[in-house]
Amino acid sequence: MDANQTDEQLLTAYRTGRTSALEELMRRHHDDLMRFLVRLVGDRSAAEDVFQEAFLQIHLSAGTFDASRRFKPWLFTIAANKARDLLRKNSRRRTFDLSSPIGGRGGDDDGATFVDLMKVSGMGPADTVQAAERDARVQRAVQELPPTLREVLLLAYFQRMSYTQVADVLGIPLGTVKSRLHAAVAAFARQWEHMNTRKPEGRS
Repeated sequence: MDANQTDEQLLTAYRTGRTSALEELMRRHHDDLMRFLVRLVGDRSAAEDVFQEAFLQIHLSAGTFDASRRFKPWLFTIAANKARDLLRKNSRRRTFDLSSPIGGRGGDDDGATFVDLMKVSGMGPADTVQAAERDARVQRAVQELPPTLREVLLLAYFQRMSYTQVADVLGIPLGTVKSRLHAAVAAFARQWEHMNTRKPEGRS
């Protein structure tokens, strides 16, 4: 059964002509990859397009896959490259669908952590209105991150990839991953603190 095989075994089977193996890979990685892409490109419809393009590339490049390596980092490498292509085509930055808060100094977000930003929260209807304003602030802060910092942050925190895996996915040195992630956290923290300490307009 396809569902009982590893990703690598499935891709090997697909290369021998078992088309159901690729369908299983798409089902298996759909949710994780879509959440990553939505946060990276900022639009679910666009993320769906990138998802399809990534698996089309998997189909076209299946014969080049090194079966001694893991499939998931390879998939995310392809997807990240497709997403970069899309972002380069857009002249404006897109908004990001981030639903979890991040802790700041002061305000009602004390106690939350940066990792909370990358978690998918299961908010109910009663929480939606209360969270909407906070989510908008989170989105504005994340938009201040350049794509190179944003993608490192998403892979490391949301996908929980190791530094080595992030380096492999993005094709950058390990030291660059660490420095970019540090810069991303620091930049987000500064922006978030600025937004939460700024006085609302019309108030003294």
